[in-house]
Amino acid sequence: MSFPVAWDGTKVSEMFTPDFYLPEHDLYIELTTMKQSLVTPKNRKLRMLREIYPDVNVRLLYRKDYQQLLAKAGYGSLEVQHLRKEDIGQILISPVELETRVRALARKISRDYRGQSIVLVGVLKGVTFFLADLARQIKVPFVIDYLDLRRYAGAQPRERVRIARDIDYPIAGRHVLLVEDIVNTGLTLDYVLSELRERGAESIEVVTLLDRPGRRLVKVPVRYVGFQIPNDYVVGYGLDYRELYRNLPFICALKASVFELAAGAHAGAGGPTVVEDLK
Repeated sequence: MSFPVAWDGTKVSEMFTPDFYLPEHDLYIELTTMKQSLVTPKNRKLRMLREIYPDVNVRLLYRKDYQQLLAKAGYGSLEVQHLRKEDIGQILISPVELETRVRALARKISRDYRGQSIVLVGVLKGVTFFLADLARQIKVPFVIDYLDLRRYAGAQPRERVRIARDIDYPIAGRHVLLVEDIVNTGLTLDYVLSELRERGAESIEVVTLLDRPGRRLVKVPVRYVGFQIPNDYVVGYGLDYRELYRNLPFICALKASVFELAAGAHAGAGGPTVVEDLK
């Protein structure tokens, strides 16, 4: 859909056409792969759009976001021998901080569910280390199950996330705690919650190790948060880049040069466009 944003008398002189529309969230996405310092014209059009159409919900994603989306989707190749110390940037969360915060989350969860049992549902794969450490510290009875998701750049928004491995344990009438490694846009979490709510659970809450509220596109309920982090691509403690770095005992930023190189190679190869980071 295109929006008129400027007129010459009665004639439209300028239009603005967002790149994508997510109808289930009534959200328009404009994607720019230019450097942030060069996107002034697009920002101007966005301001005009918001002034003229205040009810239109639109979000601009920058070059850094685009490169991270390509990396998250796994485009390009990376072998194990490419694991290099110089790829690692700033350590954001130390092993001691991780251990301390996970214990604190487990204590709060144990207090909140005192006298009840819960079903811990982990969303694979990045949650593996966090879920294991969290479960060891929870003092109320629980069972553990897992969901595995597949993400696609599908034409239809509802087809962009699908459950590849479903939970085995019946959750009807049970208290469910969904365990995530990281929440970004909220799109994946929104999909998973909508699927689980249809199964008759007594309650469904969310605990996430990492949260980026600044990248949220969809409002989702997150009851327990380990750490809020900046927009850097992070690895370690179960989080990966092309299946590497999961075993790092801390969480750190991956240098942008690593996924910028992969994104450049992918773009040159004429590969498909990634619509969004559905997490």
